[in-house]
Amino acid sequence: MAAEAKTETAAPAAAAGLGLASGEQPPQQQQQPKKKTVVVVAVDDSDHSYYALEWTVRHVTGAGGMAGGAADLVIVHAKPSPSSVVSFGGPGAGEAIRYVDADLRKMAEAVVDRARRVCVANSVHALIEVVEGEPRAVLCGAAEKHRADLLVVGSHGYGAIKRALLGSVSDYCAHHAHCSVMIVKQPKSSK
Repeated sequence: MAAEAKTETAAPAAAAGLGLASGEQPPQQQQQPKKKTVVVVAVDDSDHSYYALEWTVRHVTGAGGMAGGAADLVIVHAKPSPSSVVSFGGPGAGEAIRYVDADLRKMAEAVVDRARRVCVANSVHALIEVVEGEPRAVLCGAAEKHRADLLVVGSHGYGAIKRALLGSVSDYCAHHAHCSVMIVKQPKSSK
C-alpha cells in the first residue's frame, strides 16, 4: 500500500515539474524494446559439442529455460581450411586439397544437419553458420559479430598435458571472447 501511495503522489509532482495543468497527464515516454539475449553455441563433430547444444536449448534458450524462449540462438561450426589439413606441396597437392575440401564440406553438412535436428526436436529456431577458419578465432569472432551475451562451448575433457599440447578452444575463448563464456561438461558415464 505504501508503495502505491508513493507512486500516486509522484505523478502530480512530476506533472507540476513539467508545467502541466492539474489533472493533465504527462506524455508517455516510449520504452526501448528489450534487447533479446543472444547465445552463440559452438558445434563440431563431437558428442561433447552436441551435449553443450542440447544443454543450452534445455536450460537457456528453450521455452522452459532461463531466457524463457526469449533468446536468439546462433550455432557456429568452424570448418577447417583444406590447407590447414594438407601440409605438403608438390605434384598432386592441388588434387589432394580438392578431395580434403570435399570431405570437410561433407563433415560440415553433417554437423549442421545434426544441430538442426536438435533444434527441431526442441522447437527452437536458430541461425546456423559455417565459418572457415581456426575454431578459436571463428568462435570469438562470431560472439563479437552477433553481439553475444553468452558463448557456449563443450569441454572435450582433455587432461592437463593433452590440453597444453593441443591447446584448448574453451580456455582460449574464456580469456579472449568479449562476452561471458560457459563451458559445458558432459557428465562422466558410469560404467
